[in-house]
Amino acid sequence: MPTIEDITVDPPDIGEQFDPRTLFPDGRPVELEIGSGKGGFLLRRAQAAPDRGFVGIEWANKFYKYTADRMARWGLNNVRMMRADAKHLFIHQMAKNCLDALHIYHPDPWPKARHHKRRLIDTEFVRQVVTIVKPGARWAIQTDHAEYFEWIRERTSPRPELTEIPYDDPEFGIVDEEAGTNFEIKYIKEGRPIYRIAFRTR
Repeated sequence: MPTIEDITVDPPDIGEQFDPRTLFPDGRPVELEIGSGKGGFLLRRAQAAPDRGFVGIEWANKFYKYTADRMARWGLNNVRMMRADAKHLFIHQMAKNCLDALHIYHPDPWPKARHHKRRLIDTEFVRQVVTIVKPGARWAIQTDHAEYFEWIRERTSPRPELTEIPYDDPEFGIVDEEAGTNFEIKYIKEGRPIYRIAFRTR
């Protein structure tokens, strides 16, 4: 059984590159989720695909610890958790062509205009993502915030490396257009609309 120490990994030092493939010994495909929250999606994916490696990035310390403990209690050796600023990590420290899939579900919309600079998905982030994921990789995004969804579309649509594909994809954990995250389950019960998009990289 893995321990929390086995599940958690330290963020890279300043100036150091991070390649998530090094966290797993056998060259397996690696998927990464930014903003894992309580780990609902990550848990289900890791159970369904034991031959893949999964990395969860979570900034909120409470959720980071909760999810790491949850993965350890379920005995999941194919999950690693990191507490890090995902935007800084992706823009400055991620290795190139290292991910087979990227999952971003319900990122903080920072709705006030003066806070838009804090949004995860912006032009520079998108520019880096298309170099970090492998050719042919899948990138799925989901939000309950209509304006942020349009913001995301405006910043992804100019990228020739991104081809929009159907969001529903059971191979990557999306069944009936649902990822099964804690926020998604809550918002659907509340009747909120959910906005979804997925890409394949060329």
